[in-house]
Amino acid sequence: MLIVTLAAAVVVGLTLGLFGGGGSILTVPLLAYVAGVPTKAAIAMSLFVVGVTSAVSAIGHARAGRIRWKTGLIFGAAGMAGAYGGGLLGPHLPEALLMAAFALMMAATAIAMIRGRKTPSPGRARTDLPIAQVVVEGVVVGVVTGLVGAGGGFLVVPTLVLLGGLPMSVAVGTSLIVIVMKSFAGFAGYLQSVPIDWPTTLSVTAAAVVGGLVGGQLAGRIQADRLRKAFGWFVLVMGGFVLSRQVPPELLHSVWGPAVLVAVALVAVAVAAYLLFVRRGRPTGRATPQLPQTDRR
Repeated sequence: MLIVTLAAAVVVGLTLGLFGGGGSILTVPLLAYVAGVPTKAAIAMSLFVVGVTSAVSAIGHARAGRIRWKTGLIFGAAGMAGAYGGGLLGPHLPEALLMAAFALMMAATAIAMIRGRKTPSPGRARTDLPIAQVVVEGVVVGVVTGLVGAGGGFLVVPTLVLLGGLPMSVAVGTSLIVIVMKSFAGFAGYLQSVPIDWPTTLSVTAAAVVGGLVGGQLAGRIQADRLRKAFGWFVLVMGGFVLSRQVPPELLHSVWGPAVLVAVALVAVAVAAYLLFVRRGRPTGRATPQLPQTDRR
């Protein structure tokens, strides 16, 4: 089981290096369901793993000039305040509520990945976001980070791309700086009341760092659109699995059990159909070739 855990941790690092987020989406289920770590400890340990891995992954992006330091540091500082508060509050909430919230976070992340993001036109690109906007959104994302152990990269990256007008590669690199700051702040909050299994934490972190270094190298070289979509569907399935684990066993074994399963399946099918419909209905962004004009004289 240790080998499986470490192999999955490499994938966690790879997603962080490639996409600028998503590591914690896998780390919490990995620690909770594969390594057998208690839920709240898994959330706390995830924050440490993601924070360290993001810091290492950011090195390659920084060398390539794919980080907007001003935006990243302001967003990260605001996020640290929210993450620390979320980390203090999280240990006092029911585990089922935390995992249900985490599953919904996974679903939102998956939808964002599958649908993709529009690439801003060069004319509307900005070098930095407005400070007030950065602060507000940083605090909100930080609270989510602290509560459910999610680094928030897939909340930060769309903000930087859609609202900030940053190129995707630059948004990915900048988001890693934000994740580092928020993850360690949230970890500090959990550290006040949650015990940490340091041998497991450090082993998973080391494996994730290896994946992060590889992902950072690949980020600027490959077209990761198909990989992003495939990972999005995987995260959506994982979110459904995590959410199903929160259904009381007595309900599943009651006369309403089959109805619950059918309802969950119908919701999953509806979401998948919606996503496919949206994808097919979106413009591709490719210019329609112009036919040459014929001279009728």
